[in-house]
Amino acid sequence: MTAHFLSELISFLDGLPEPRIVMDLDYRIVAANAAYLREFGDDRPVAGRTCYEVSHHFSVPCDQAGESCPLKQSLEAGGPQRVLHLHHTPRGEEHVAVETTPIRDDQGSIVYFVETMRVVRQASSRAAAQGLVGRSPAFMGMLEKVLRVANSSASVLLLGETGTGKELVARAIHEASAREEGPFVAVDCAGMTETLFESELFGYEKGAFTGATHRKQGLVEAAAGGTLFLDEIGELPLAQQVKLLRLLETGTYRRVGGLDWLPADFRLVAATHRDLRAMVQAETFRRDLYFRINTFPIHMPALHERVEDIPLLAASLLERVDRKPGRKFTPAALAWMSGRRYSGNIRELRNLIERATLLADGDSIDLPQLLDMADDIPAVRPGDDGAFRLNEIVDLGTLEKRYLAWAQQRATADQAGLAERLGVSLRTLYRKRQTGRGA
Repeated sequence: MTAHFLSELISFLDGLPEPRIVMDLDYRIVAANAAYLREFGDDRPVAGRTCYEVSHHFSVPCDQAGESCPLKQSLEAGGPQRVLHLHHTPRGEEHVAVETTPIRDDQGSIVYFVETMRVVRQASSRAAAQGLVGRSPAFMGMLEKVLRVANSSASVLLLGETGTGKELVARAIHEASAREEGPFVAVDCAGMTETLFESELFGYEKGAFTGATHRKQGLVEAAAGGTLFLDEIGELPLAQQVKLLRLLETGTYRRVGGLDWLPADFRLVAATHRDLRAMVQAETFRRDLYFRINTFPIHMPALHERVEDIPLLAASLLERVDRKPGRKFTPAALAWMSGRRYSGNIRELRNLIERATLLADGDSIDLPQLLDMADDIPAVRPGDDGAFRLNEIVDLGTLEKRYLAWAQQRATADQAGLAERLGVSLRTLYRKRQTGRGA
């Protein structure tokens, strides 16, 4: 491929609004457009450096460092490949959606790659006051599915335990879609009577029933041009499921007491903690409705599937609920929270943290404030015998912190006795709790 062609390619990319770089087969950056330099550039030139060194600070390609490598995947597939990565940027580490496209010479051989990057604004890999937060493999897998489906019109079904943040994910899908300028309308399907469901969803005409003194807009109409989020859809009785199915299949609805069929214009995102497949088998959920809403299912990871995110989530939740800004958790408190099993997932963690902020008077939140309000939460996993266990190999510093949190949980009242059993002075025990470091 001639130098003239490469020059023309770089000139073309420079006029595009999305950040893009050109790389050779050796992962080396040949050029970067102006948008890339504005979004991701630092004080050093990027041309001549490897993509993995610039984006990840790695010394080897991504696939050799435990990450998916879009360049290698694109070379093997012979076409564009998309991945979700954590990149180092001037603002810190951020979620970045990457698409790599091969460029061929006149003989059809791949000689360059163009990599297009987009920062994911709907999620953060650092503590954040709002939105999705996480960096664990389970979280990254979920987020990648969100980004792949967001800009389509496919119906999405969010599946997972209660308290895993389904509405936040539904909002992220909406905000990453072409409908982001439209409304996001959330409907809680749990506990709705048939009459209430119809009037809330479809609205009603004046005089449709006693008390209907004016026409009311329904939530389907309110969601026009945007996203309709049906939370806990598994709670809908069969009679209401029929009406929802008719809406989804025909794309039309009629207000209660009305005669005209009106067009519906929304993107559907539904969520449930129930096993809808089992409900279909038991004939408590309509099979045709199940397949209508289950175009693109996304599993919402429970908190025990993303334990690595607990310190990050805890810091984010503390920022959101604490009325005294700037406070932090002690290492012992973080270790204790990370070692627990939360049946209520993120919602339960948030409640625990909010209670602790009300009990804490100082500049940090320690174990006593958490333990005082945790008596309604199982201390160990169901079926456990209370023994100290690890499910993974950790460094010795982490081992000590987790063991100390476990021991602290079982001797909250007698600190002097705990220090004696641990073979350290009471002063050393307090210091370890405060710093999380060894003596």
